Amino acid sequence: MKRTLWTLFFLLLLLTAAASFTYDRYGGGQPYADLSTQPALPPEALEKVLDYPEPLANVAVAADGRVFFTVHPESRPTGAKLLVKDLDGQIRPYPDEASQTVLFDAVMGVVINAGNTLYTIDHGQHASGKPRILGFDLGTNKPVFDYVFPGEVAPLGSMLQDLQVDSRGEFAYLADVGFLNKRPGLVVLDMKKRESWRALDRHESVTPQNWKIRTPTKDMVFFGGLVVLKPGVDGIAISKDDATIVYGAMSHDTLYAVPTAALREKRGANAESAVKAIGKKPLNDGLSMDWDGNVFITDVEHGSVMKMTPDGTLSTVVRDAARIRWADALSFGPDDWLYVADSAIPDQMLRTKAHMASQAPYAIFRFKPGTRGVPGQ
Repeated sequence: MKRTLWTLFFLLLLLTAAASFTYDRYGGGQPYADLSTQPALPPEALEKVLDYPEPLANVAVAADGRVFFTVHPESRPTGAKLLVKDLDGQIRPYPDEASQTVLFDAVMGVVINAGNTLYTIDHGQHASGKPRILGFDLGTNKPVFDYVFPGEVAPLGSMLQDLQVDSRGEFAYLADVGFLNKRPGLVVLDMKKRESWRALDRHESVTPQNWKIRTPTKDMVFFGGLVVLKPGVDGIAISKDDATIVYGAMSHDTLYAVPTAALREKRGANAESAVKAIGKKPLNDGLSMDWDGNVFITDVEHGSVMKMTPDGTLSTVVRDAARIRWADALSFGPDDWLYVADSAIPDQMLRTKAHMASQAPYAIFRFKPGTRGVPGQ
């Protein structure tokens, strides 16, 4: 009996220590202020583009009107992981059904550059597999680029989940949210030399602050408060002249910019000194930039899309928390429509497949913000 009691005692100590470690590393968090203004557009301005039975991740819209989207890896997809809504209105696996298991593991980010190439980023189950960027020629629908990131660039616990590619297809810039390994940062890929490196590793601008994300569905708190969703750098956008990257950590109050030249030169060794704060932002996911340098920002707490002007002025463009559970990725399409994917994170993260099915469908919307954008970005 005495041995049993001592065993139970040490087990209790071990569990207490594990819980304390987990809370210190992943817990905590304070409520964040609502930065909303009166929306410029009514909720009716949001037009539904498509429904899908599984939770969505990112979206990219081609100049010809095709809508490409990924199924969110956290939802443990049962079917295709990259799909397209074609011009005939049908939703199909892309590039085809047979390629899904060969090409994709945990594909998430999608973007289309000026060369009419669709690029995807796959975090490889937080780098336990192969973190991989693929490029597809949208004219032929054939793969034209394939690169697997080495372990020193995408280490175990990394999460490469959003990207931008410059107009010439020479450099890719990626956001590593770094939630599991607490190592957020930007990743740069020289696509011609096939060399990649990290920049702004654990820099203050990419690191989450102590905010707790709250949505009408639920607070993003798990395991009795031991774990709070506080992601690092998430959204990333590129200026139309390829000269500037704009980015934001999801659980952070400030949007930042850095010259692409600073990320490239000396493998980003001096990039920290070039980082500039633009202005205060909501707790955000996706970003997109228009021709005039305005940055559109999804507000994950309030089902809205906001706009930040180059001087840092923030305003709400459209808001509909009843239909948008988690405003995720943004992409401009033809005729200056701005598309927004609702990934419904509160209804998929650590949820059962039965719960996800009960909350279906999951949607992509679009609206006209009254500005000029580049399709695919």
